[in-house]
Amino acid sequence: MLDILVKNGVIVTVDAKKRILWDGAMGIKDGRIVEVGGSAELCAKHQEAREVIDASGKVVFPGFVNTHTHLFQTLLKGLGDDMVLSDWLKTMTFPAAAYLTPEDCYTAAMIGCVEGLHSGTTTTLDYMYPHNSSGLSDGVIKAFKDLKIRGIFARGFIDCGREFGVPEPIMQAHDVVESDCRRLFNTYHNSENGRIKVWVAPAAPWSNSKKLMKALWDMVNEYNAGFTVHISETPFDREATRQLYGQVDTELLQSLGITGPNVLMVHCVYLTERDIRMARYYDMKVSHNPVSNMYLSSGVAPVPRMIGEGITVSLGVDGAASNNSQDMLELMKSAALLHKVHTKDPTVITAEKVLEMATIDGARAVGLEHEIGSLEAGKKADFIVFNPLLSPKSIPMHNPISTLVYSSSPENVETVVVDGNVLIKNGKLTGIQDEQALLRQGQKCADDLAKRAGIKNRGEGHAWRSLAF
Repeated sequence: MLDILVKNGVIVTVDAKKRILWDGAMGIKDGRIVEVGGSAELCAKHQEAREVIDASGKVVFPGFVNTHTHLFQTLLKGLGDDMVLSDWLKTMTFPAAAYLTPEDCYTAAMIGCVEGLHSGTTTTLDYMYPHNSSGLSDGVIKAFKDLKIRGIFARGFIDCGREFGVPEPIMQAHDVVESDCRRLFNTYHNSENGRIKVWVAPAAPWSNSKKLMKALWDMVNEYNAGFTVHISETPFDREATRQLYGQVDTELLQSLGITGPNVLMVHCVYLTERDIRMARYYDMKVSHNPVSNMYLSSGVAPVPRMIGEGITVSLGVDGAASNNSQDMLELMKSAALLHKVHTKDPTVITAEKVLEMATIDGARAVGLEHEIGSLEAGKKADFIVFNPLLSPKSIPMHNPISTLVYSSSPENVETVVVDGNVLIKNGKLTGIQDEQALLRQGQKCADDLAKRAGIKNRGEGHAWRSLAF
């Protein structure tokens, strides 16, 4: 007997043939998809299932893969408006990071992942770079486990960068970082039926020593894991790395041997032609964060160029302090429109490609393309049911992919399934009885953190600025 039978829906598989089944069905057993096909055929074959999802008039998509965020920043939404990256770090993000507690990190991760779930995100990579004390990592991973999402915890680290404004409280000694990373790998990597993974994530090449980056790269390969790093987000990132090491950040990675298909570079706004050739040669992956890049006016990454060269480009919402949401649907629309207006070419990127970036390309970026990212037999049952009738924004629906990318909202995400577990049903979380209580706790944590960190740009302390001179 099947655990779940989805029937009568439009199934957008995103498989190698890019099949769309206009009256499709999908069978799930033991957390995996066992069959995808015509509704009449599968319903006749599987007349009993523990749960039946009637997707009539609805669309079934693979779950979305968010390849970059900083979940602790969920508590900092709206505090970094109208700032360039260097000011954003010095005046708000770094001060708040110095006062984080494990409870803050747990609550922030819960709210960020819940927001992600409501927008169809089933896999999230959290890049947790500040560590002022022990236990912050465990708070985030506990949220992953409690919500039963597919979570990649990228343990960040900083051991230098004072001259660039990095505060002492979030810097850690080499032996402390290495010891804690090994503890996390041994405790959590591949746990929860494989849903939890552990990676490593130097905050930036200019905030880490060569010795520490190389040691953690060796550990990554020991545990068959991944390495993700901010690269060329702004000209400052390249120049600061050059000041420290005589090389820009991409050249530093190559000189250290940190190259290969398990390296995920984030942002990549200022990659040169040489950098793009290097990424292609080593099959290094990219996480594109268009909303964050626009919010901080960092620039526009050469995504069409990278895609044209065969580089895997995925999507990341980035932290909520440089996005103000964790909404993957908003992100997909932004990704499509940004490159159209930047190149003045409406054909440069399509809704279909953006969907691929959010699903199968996201899966490739985190090394899980054989497990998730498309709807086909043998893969993990990570999917969403999209109901266009739940929002006037989504009606009429002529092309389901266009509707998803350009005309949708979290209201449309009716059902979310991860690893065969139904996490959202009829738009409601199944694992949390009182979502409002969680949100109230989030507000309290955010207020308390801002007060401890001395952040004044809030409430009565935020000045009205028609122009930010």
